[in-house]
Amino acid sequence: MLVQAPRLTSSLRGHYDVDQAYLERRTLLRDYKSQRSNADSELAQKLVHGWDEASSDVRKAYRQYLGAVVELINNEVVHEEFQEVAERIYNLFSVMDLGSGASKMINDRKEELEILLGCPISETHLKKVASSAKRLFELQHRNYETLVSEEISPDVGEDESREFGSDLFFQAPARFVVDVPGESWMHLEDGISITSFSHLEEDDNHIKTRNSNFGTNGESVNLKWLKNACDLIVQGGGSQLSGDELAMALCRVLVSNKAGDEIAADLLDLVGDGAIETVQELLMHRKDLADAIHHGLHVLKSEKPSFNGQPRMPSYGIQVTIQTEAEKQIDKLRRKEEKRHKRAADYGNEHDFSEENFLSLLQASERKQPFDDIIGTGQGTARHHHSGYEEVKIPPTPTAPMKPDEKLIEIGELDEFAQTAFHGYKSLNRIQSCIYQTTYHTNENILVCAPTGAGKTNIAMIAVLHEIKQHFHEGILHKKEFKIVYVAPMKALAAEVTSTFGRRLAPLNLTVRELTGDMQLSKSELEETQMIVTTPEKWDVITRKSSDMSMSMLVKLLIIDEVHLLNDDRGPVIEALVARTLRQVESSQTMIRILGLSATLPNYLEVAQFLRVNPQTGLFFFGPDYRPVPLAQQYIGITEQNFGKRNEKLNEICFSKVVESLKQGHQVMVFVHARKDTGRTAKTMTEFAQKEDCVDLLKNEEHPQFHLIKKEVNKSRNRELVQLFEFGIGIHHAGMLRSDRNLTERLFSDGLLKVLVCTATLAWGVNLPAHTVIIKGTQIYDPKAGGWRILACLMLCRPQFDKSGEGIIITTHDKLAHYLRLLTSQLPIESQFISALKDNLNAEVALGTVTNVKEACTWLGYTYLFIRMKTNPLAYGISWDEVIGDPLLISKQKSLVTDAARALDKAKMMRFDEKSGNFYCTELGRIASHFYIQYISVETYNEMLRRHMNDSEIINMVAHSSEFENIVVRDEEQDELEKLVKTSCPVEVKGGYISRGFIDSFSLISDATYISASLARIMRALFEICLRRGWCELTSFMLDYCKAVDRQIWPHQHPLRQFDRDLSADVYLRKLEERGADLDRLYEMEESDIGALVRYIPAGKLVKQCLGYFPWINLSANVSPITRTVLKVDLVITPEFVWKDRFHGAAERFWILVEDSENDHIYHSELFTLTKKMAKGVTQKISFTVPIFEPHPPQYFIRAVSDSWLHAEAFHSISFHNLTLPETQMSHTELLDLKPLPISALGNKHYEGLYIFSHFNPIQTQAFHVLYHSDSNVLLGAPTGSGKTISAELAMFRLFNTQPDMKVIYIAPLKALVRERMNDWKKRLVSQLGKKMVEMTGDITPDLMALLSADIIISTPEKWDGISRSWHNRAYVMKVGLMILDEIHLLGADRGPILEVIVSRMRYISSQTERAIRFIGLSTALANAGDLADWLGVRDIGLFNFKPSVRPVPLEVHIQGYPGKFYCPRMNSMNKPAYAAICTHSPSKPVLIFVSSRRQTRLTALDLIQFAASDERPRKFLNMPEEVLQMVISQITDSNLKHVLQFGIGLHHAGLNDKDRSLVEELFGNNRIQVLISTSTLAWGVNLPAHLVIIKGTEYFDGKAKRYVDFPITDILQMMGRAGRPQFDQHGKAVILVHEPKKSFYKKFLYEPFPVESNLREHLHDHMNAEIVSGTISHKEDAIHYLTWTYFFRRLVVNPAYYGLEDTEADTVNLYLSRLVQSTFEDLEDGGCIKVTEYSVEPLMLGSIASHYYLSYMTVSMFGSNIGPNTSLEVFLNVLAGASEYDELPVRHNEENYNSALSEKVMYKVNLDQLDDPHVKANLLFQHTYHSGMIDICANSGWLESAFTCMHLLQMVMQGLWFEDCSLWMLPCMNQSLISHLRKNGISSIQELLDLPRKNLQLLLQQSSGPDLYQDLQHFPRVQVKMKLPKKHIQGSGKRHLIINLERKNLNPTSRAFTPQFPKVKDEAWWVVLGNPTRSELFTGGQRMDLRLINLVPSCQRSTDPRHSLLLSPSRRRQRM
Repeated sequence: MLVQAPRLTSSLRGHYDVDQAYLERRTLLRDYKSQRSNADSELAQKLVHGWDEASSDVRKAYRQYLGAVVELINNEVVHEEFQEVAERIYNLFSVMDLGSGASKMINDRKEELEILLGCPISETHLKKVASSAKRLFELQHRNYETLVSEEISPDVGEDESREFGSDLFFQAPARFVVDVPGESWMHLEDGISITSFSHLEEDDNHIKTRNSNFGTNGESVNLKWLKNACDLIVQGGGSQLSGDELAMALCRVLVSNKAGDEIAADLLDLVGDGAIETVQELLMHRKDLADAIHHGLHVLKSEKPSFNGQPRMPSYGIQVTIQTEAEKQIDKLRRKEEKRHKRAADYGNEHDFSEENFLSLLQASERKQPFDDIIGTGQGTARHHHSGYEEVKIPPTPTAPMKPDEKLIEIGELDEFAQTAFHGYKSLNRIQSCIYQTTYHTNENILVCAPTGAGKTNIAMIAVLHEIKQHFHEGILHKKEFKIVYVAPMKALAAEVTSTFGRRLAPLNLTVRELTGDMQLSKSELEETQMIVTTPEKWDVITRKSSDMSMSMLVKLLIIDEVHLLNDDRGPVIEALVARTLRQVESSQTMIRILGLSATLPNYLEVAQFLRVNPQTGLFFFGPDYRPVPLAQQYIGITEQNFGKRNEKLNEICFSKVVESLKQGHQVMVFVHARKDTGRTAKTMTEFAQKEDCVDLLKNEEHPQFHLIKKEVNKSRNRELVQLFEFGIGIHHAGMLRSDRNLTERLFSDGLLKVLVCTATLAWGVNLPAHTVIIKGTQIYDPKAGGWRILACLMLCRPQFDKSGEGIIITTHDKLAHYLRLLTSQLPIESQFISALKDNLNAEVALGTVTNVKEACTWLGYTYLFIRMKTNPLAYGISWDEVIGDPLLISKQKSLVTDAARALDKAKMMRFDEKSGNFYCTELGRIASHFYIQYISVETYNEMLRRHMNDSEIINMVAHSSEFENIVVRDEEQDELEKLVKTSCPVEVKGGYISRGFIDSFSLISDATYISASLARIMRALFEICLRRGWCELTSFMLDYCKAVDRQIWPHQHPLRQFDRDLSADVYLRKLEERGADLDRLYEMEESDIGALVRYIPAGKLVKQCLGYFPWINLSANVSPITRTVLKVDLVITPEFVWKDRFHGAAERFWILVEDSENDHIYHSELFTLTKKMAKGVTQKISFTVPIFEPHPPQYFIRAVSDSWLHAEAFHSISFHNLTLPETQMSHTELLDLKPLPISALGNKHYEGLYIFSHFNPIQTQAFHVLYHSDSNVLLGAPTGSGKTISAELAMFRLFNTQPDMKVIYIAPLKALVRERMNDWKKRLVSQLGKKMVEMTGDITPDLMALLSADIIISTPEKWDGISRSWHNRAYVMKVGLMILDEIHLLGADRGPILEVIVSRMRYISSQTERAIRFIGLSTALANAGDLADWLGVRDIGLFNFKPSVRPVPLEVHIQGYPGKFYCPRMNSMNKPAYAAICTHSPSKPVLIFVSSRRQTRLTALDLIQFAASDERPRKFLNMPEEVLQMVISQITDSNLKHVLQFGIGLHHAGLNDKDRSLVEELFGNNRIQVLISTSTLAWGVNLPAHLVIIKGTEYFDGKAKRYVDFPITDILQMMGRAGRPQFDQHGKAVILVHEPKKSFYKKFLYEPFPVESNLREHLHDHMNAEIVSGTISHKEDAIHYLTWTYFFRRLVVNPAYYGLEDTEADTVNLYLSRLVQSTFEDLEDGGCIKVTEYSVEPLMLGSIASHYYLSYMTVSMFGSNIGPNTSLEVFLNVLAGASEYDELPVRHNEENYNSALSEKVMYKVNLDQLDDPHVKANLLFQHTYHSGMIDICANSGWLESAFTCMHLLQMVMQGLWFEDCSLWMLPCMNQSLISHLRKNGISSIQELLDLPRKNLQLLLQQSSGPDLYQDLQHFPRVQVKMKLPKKHIQGSGKRHLIINLERKNLNPTSRAFTPQFPKVKDEAWWVVLGNPTRSELFTGGQRMDLRLINLVPSCQRSTDPRHSLLLSPSRRRQRM
């Protein structure tokens, strides 16, 4: 039959009703009945007049008659003769009067019929046939009379005879149906109930059968025979029903309680007269068939679980139907009818067919017992019924024989390193051998399903060894490359696994550690660990935190034990872990192998699919016959319903089983599920033993050590343990002391205890062998659920170490089938993930792996839930209609995700934009994920959390957390709770955890333990929530409670209770509390006074000692107003306590909070970490900004609160009463609407040819006249990218036009900017205008001639500062006509003081020389441009300060905040948003990403590649052909850059060499690569604009402060300025990813710039010293006058509070400056740099050296103090490394490890305790910078030996060799083999090689690498020295001339120094030293001629002779200084 086909959507589906189909079916059936076979119709027509119109009663009587005839003839008549016999019998008996003489008349007919049939006839059957025939005849006659009467009385209403409800219109809801054949579409109606089988035997006793077991053809008559018969009837057209439907209908008839003739009639009605023989067979074997049906139904019923345990299903599947009123009435009638039938069925029937089909009935009937399919049909399996219980015994499954091709893997076949882990093993077992090849030799994911005890731990070990093998390189194991994670389901099992693997992997020097709730690991411990054994929840917590991503990225092997826990409460956690791991594998394209270990599973294929296991190669399933130790099993189900009697029976059975095992000589373990139950069970056993007189069976007094051990046992304080030992019984549970547990384990192991009663934790934590294990009861108390739950299969029998074992489970009868199924793998495991979907989705969003609905659906596709939804959709609320319409369940996934996202959005855990489908993580969601808080709890907190709450309200709110929702108060706990309230609860709550109240009740102990585990994280989460909301009072309150929970001390109790290990709470602390002795009072008291206070004198010292350990810190703060709304706070923290590792650990953390108590708001919070080294009395400084609002509050409070110590707080108040705030000076230049000026306005073709554009931009146009046509000073403030450089060029053209002999000095604050300017102007100004240009940086110092002839000098501030200090002697400094100061807003940065000094100096020079110097200042938009302009001498006409928004290319800025306390994880969480920003804002245009470090460039690039790969477009950023790419890559040297370039991403940082950097810049500039990731230096250096700029993080690591600090706002503006390419873009875009708390700060100051402040005050000493040396300052008044030229002086009078000045009165300012100068002079004088007299100040030698070599005054002072006449090389190294210039050398994260490794390779050892000190790092990696200053100090002091040592040190640095090393290593071509070759020829130094004759040298070179060595020798400098001392004295002086000639002897000399190892190019120079080696004195000339550094210039470059003559006049020896 064809029915409506399915369509894709319900909107397209036509109206179709299933009930209409039912009516059609009914019509078909009726039609079928009217179309009987011809034979059937003929007989009926003959016997019944008007058959077609016959009533139902007549038809029924007809069928009963036929049934009676069938019984009568007993199938003795063939089918063809049946009609004749039936008609003849009817004719004989229909008209017979069956009155009193009926018996005689029937007997008369009997003989006639016997003759007719040819066989004897039963009299009973004959009477039945006669009555049936008579009844059929009478019914026909009666119906005829009724018909006649109806014709006579036509007024009778029809409604009276109509069936009830037949006139109601019935229309049911539409259904989704499929095309199926008509016969399989039609089904019998459900709900037909069958009656009890109790009547069957009575009704069938009269049936005679010739063969009760076989049919006519010899086939056995059973339900299978019935199925075959029905199939034949259907095939023959005898029935319109399907074969199974017909068989089911016949079964219903056969087991009914009707009479035999009625049954026969019903059977004929179903099969038709054509199958009369089948009916005869059915009646003949009715009893057998009924028995089979009875048995099948009994089996099916027993299989249905009667308890609400496993398997748990999601509570979905509810459907809603909209109905009309009429339909409601129909449904109401239908429900009534169903209830009536149900009541009847419940009353009269034991069994029901309604839910069964024939196939299941058939299968069930073939089983011998209801549990046969569960327990198997193996030989010996038995089921016994006893009084009060049922017992199923399953004998041990015999081990399957070895297959012919099967062999065990010998341990010797493993690699040698792997054999150590199998010490003591000879071979692997069968299962291990089977999977060995796949596990050890491939990287396949593996799922092993095997019986418990099959050796799965060794399988894990093989996988671990395979992973280890992959990290052996050249025989060395690289342990830092990998981590292995073993996820164990229980903490006890984790401890056992840790112990086992740790012991076995110890020979490989691998570290195995446990990471659970009990065993925490520090970050360093985690890094040192190669194998982590953890629980699912703990690993989930770690991997869902982005802070631990670095560790999870190292995981290469994930082992999940007990995978079948997917079906348990912990299933969602395992699903989340696996899904996260699989996504990581796919996104990162890294290999993480997954090994799943499980018990036998029925749906192991689906679990394998979930774990991404290849079924062909990685899936292994083993049956019970593979168990190495055969295990007999007994399952006992107690049928007793009464609780008391059931417990009695439980104890009785348990004891009997124990006795049975003891009689066989075996030890027994009895597992119970409560600590107290161990003792109760043990005592009950002793009572039973005494009662049954079998105590001797338990006792073990004959053991030789019994009496000795008894003494040891008697020492135990556990009385129960001692008493039970007498009976040979032990107890074991977690509540016992560790010593008692160890004792019990030892006694049982040694055989002194025969019976051990223990809790389930022993099964996992300790391996104790026992032959028999009894699990007594299967209900355990679950504090999470607040009640009892059944034991999971996880905790059932474990194998023991024996040849055989026996496991006995005693449970209730209703659980029996459940456990049989569990242990024989008959229950498919379902997913529980839906219940935890919201929490897991939030975790992924917080982690950053899921950012929208699409990704969430993808993530859901990795879960086991998705696999089971497709397999078993109905269990998850998915109808088959939905499955057919959406086979991939995409809609269902989206629906689940959307519903969860909406709920999370409502709870404010994330923001869900339904329009775009995007998810945005919130701080609340991140807190919930971080602290493992459930979604429902967050909803509760949202509702109950208020700004002001008291103790009771807070604890009440916490108690409402969903984590505690199932905890209930039981009756037996009432008394104890009331006692706790009175003794341990200071607030009105139930509980006593913080008070450490004693708890006795087991359930209360369990509840308290569970609460304590959850309470700490909940309180921490609430603290974070309050902190983020900025609530002062509640934040403090919550932090106190966090510490109270951790320490179990109430906040109101004495702080010294935190030292309760040392101070007795009862003796000392309580007395201190009673006497009100707080900490302040105790600090002031003496030890003796404290002792007297507590009435115990010795305690005074102990208390005083603890006071010293209490973590006190002192705060002081300096507040500097930046603007009227922002304050800068410099907070100084001074520790004032004694550090003790026992109390303080590695670090103490303090929360720094800035609070406005009036408004109850926190304006700033940060976590400050104080380490042990920092705590040694050294002050720590941190800086931050806070807002201030009008009207000003009276004060802010700064609080430093310990994160772990109660009452450890420090306060500092900031008063605003006398705070002077700067006036607002925001004045911007309006951009005029001018017509762009063409470049022809320059009026010079040469100048015009420099530019490729035709018109100047608006900013250049507006400033053009002032710049090009006047000599006015100009300050141009405009955003980056506004063309300021071209504006500066206009001023340069002005100078070239008006004063061509004057010089341009261009000052750029960074070397990168200098290089960029050099490259640009070299192409244009030098090549096209013919100008000469020189560069001055730390790398390049031009000679004097180049400087004199240069038109343009480009310099860094430091270099120009060093040169201009001696401006009196340097003419080119006074020839400067134009000074361009680029990025002058950097005055406020670290290098600002130098910039300030050189501008002030140049202005001073201009005033002294009366030569005007024009100043052009270029900057970003400024907040205080007026002050800067005034300092530069800029008048109003030259001041241009445009708004930040004025750009040639408009800039669109997006600021996104990201929470997270830790820097690295926060950076990691920004990678995905950065990728999303590229896809959104610049999918095809260039993108610049700025990060803070080289490491971040690499990590960001790798993540972008992963995200692109996950979008299936890994090379989307690449825009060049493959052959070009390969050519480019071949030129790259950096390996990381090589890798990322293949994906179109470039890296740019200072760690790249110049060639790589230039190549990357070229590729990006030409759009060959789309993305360039750079450090911040690129923002200043290379002009590479992009369409989109992403600033990924606004912090960098400050090596000096050892913390992350913010980039200057100027750097951020500079980075943003790179967005927008004027030639290509209509607008640029910038995305700034910042730390969430700083989001508002950047929003404000990116558009409202910071004012520029001076930093000169902090760096004044060195600059003042330089001016004193140069003669500019000769007394104090000069110094004050010098300061008035500085920018510092301008800002001092504008913002006095910033510089610590109270007001701006003239006297106050003068006094301030005078004190500043005086303190500076005093410091310089103390350092030995200057000499101060009453009227003057003079430079000293150290001061001159400091100024000349640009050193800090502290450095030369330290040199002068530490260098002596005979200073050793080691001391020189230490002195050099101690230079103050190295103070800020960054020691990066973990760099101390590299320093440690380096320290082992150097000659002179360093302090290993200070490897993170920058000076120690400098010692290890020092540069050459300060040798010259040190040599000058030695020379001026006349120290010859020290001077030589220092020179040698300089040479060693240049050559990269120690002085004692072989000099041959200086040659670049030198290697070990060449050294050996030369030594064989007697050459061990370069000098010997140079002295060789030419022929010998050539012969030697032929035998080695000739050309390279020869070339190196040609470049090696050869100098000939000649000295001449004339006899004549110098006229009138008594002195002589010493003439020294130095001549180069090289054939091809060069000016470059021969320093192949040194990274920078150096010019060759020679020291000439004159001294007396006998006296170790150095002679000095009249001035500084003691040492000369001589540059020998080669003749090929200069026209001078390569000889250099030096005239020295030795004078008197200088005395030692």
